[in-house]
Amino acid sequence: MREVWDAEAERYDEPADHGLRDPDVREAWRSLLVQVVGDAPCDVADLGCGTGSLVVLLAGEGHRVTGIDLSPAMLAQARAKAHGVEPRPVLLEADASAPPLAPRSFDVVLSRHVLWATPDPAVALDRWLALLRPGGRLVLVEGRWSTGAGLTAADCEALVQARRAHVELTHLAGPALWGRPIDDERYLLVSDR
Repeated sequence: MREVWDAEAERYDEPADHGLRDPDVREAWRSLLVQVVGDAPCDVADLGCGTGSLVVLLAGEGHRVTGIDLSPAMLAQARAKAHGVEPRPVLLEADASAPPLAPRSFDVVLSRHVLWATPDPAVALDRWLALLRPGGRLVLVEGRWSTGAGLTAADCEALVQARRAHVELTHLAGPALWGRPIDDERYLLVSDR
């Protein structure tokens, strides 16, 4: 998988929702993240951070962010984006499905478009939840794309509900976050207990 994502790194930021180069799309993601992560500085793990677009947004809001990605090429771009950002994000090369992070060390675990691609989403989710401090928040942005890849909202919700009592699911159908109209299923799942 490392080679696959390394090969994607050069053009990964071309879609508006990946690179967040469009100011309106970037602001839509910033606004969404502030709503779900909060504005008080906290410790955030971005698992499968790719080229670091969300890492940089969150650090720019004052959060202490640790980004994990399997691809050295993706991380090289993330490091370039994060240059000069304070607080300085920590970026680690590792498998997002088995992050080498201390248990109970994060207030928020965030993952965008990664859970579906893990070898075993249930195992990955258990590992991710173990990273949360008591009262910590799980934030997943996932989807079932027109290609057939991904997790349906119902499947993802059931996976999380088997482990956490409180789950909020919001469909993200509008074009603001994606830079274009979409015709597939994209959603935000938040669980904080």
